[in-house]
Amino acid sequence: MNIQNTSSFYKFNFEELSVVAGGQSVLDQPRLNIHNLNEADSFLKSYGFDISVEKDRTNLWYFHRRALVLLTSKLKFAENEIPEAVRVPEKLRDLRNLLIWASSPASDTLQRWSCAMLRCIHVFIHSESDLFSSFSEEIQRQVLSSFEQCVVQQEKLYLRSFKKEGHPRVELSSFQTKPFKTSSSSVIKLLAKPDAVAMKIFDKVGVRFVTKTIFDSFQVIRFLVEENLMSYAHIMPDQSSNNLYPVNEFIRVCEKLNDKHGTEQTHSPEKIDRLLRAHLKSQTKTGFLNLFRKSNPFSANDFQYIKFISRKLIRVETSPGKEFSFFYPFEVQIMNLATYSKMQDGDSEHAAYKNRQIEAARKRVLKI
Repeated sequence: MNIQNTSSFYKFNFEELSVVAGGQSVLDQPRLNIHNLNEADSFLKSYGFDISVEKDRTNLWYFHRRALVLLTSKLKFAENEIPEAVRVPEKLRDLRNLLIWASSPASDTLQRWSCAMLRCIHVFIHSESDLFSSFSEEIQRQVLSSFEQCVVQQEKLYLRSFKKEGHPRVELSSFQTKPFKTSSSSVIKLLAKPDAVAMKIFDKVGVRFVTKTIFDSFQVIRFLVEENLMSYAHIMPDQSSNNLYPVNEFIRVCEKLNDKHGTEQTHSPEKIDRLLRAHLKSQTKTGFLNLFRKSNPFSANDFQYIKFISRKLIRVETSPGKEFSFFYPFEVQIMNLATYSKMQDGDSEHAAYKNRQIEAARKRVLKI
């Protein structure tokens, strides 16, 4: 073995290894490892940009502007907090300088804000370089149209009638299509949650059904599956939540009712709800209830619902006779009216949720 230059033989960069082999996010690293313009060039090329190409330079400056607006308008940092060398293009001159300054061993003002700017640029690049950015209109149309067509407004709001006989019409308290997340909203989410990456933002598009009862909430699921508005084969199981009512106990109550009354409809959804609650209360004393909820540190605990992520095969005609297809995720939320009403105020209020996200993003982006 050649033992010359042993000083570098055992030298590894801790931040790089922490990301590649240690399960850490690059956003949580205190610095980079880039010390001159040539190293910055190489880093950018492996990242996906060639600084010598005008289009790539233009794109990078665009993301710099987006990052500055995010820091000042959304995350509420004062503009004069950010060094001019980091925020003013005429002072910065070359975006590669951010990479070099962010690699400084000293956590001075320039180094910290270079890192903060790069963190925001990084998440903007990833959030605006996915399929949704290119095909947002087609994705929304193909996902949402079938759901919108299944809801009818007469004197009250209903799901349209089941094609299969024996199922009563389901009354809804509300139906909403979720407006797709703006880039700023997605970026704040990515900055706030250490385990979030752009490829795992599955709720850019979705729908919400609000029912009057727990029983009707499960009827909505039956409707969506039996009417083939979605395929349950495309559900992403690790993204599901159900802290409304456990499936096994719900089936148990329904089987008892069916054995007792057969196919005759003898109970209203409200009456069935009372039976469901009484059954759940008795089971709480005797054993484990299979309720689960995907962890979300910014959402209030009293937000009870059924939520799942499914996927739809999107077909886009790229040119006459040529089609591009891909699966895209969408979110379905189902909750009863009591939960929905509670969500409108108190700790579950959407504004409070967003404020918690913004505070977490502020702390992470500048390592406060």
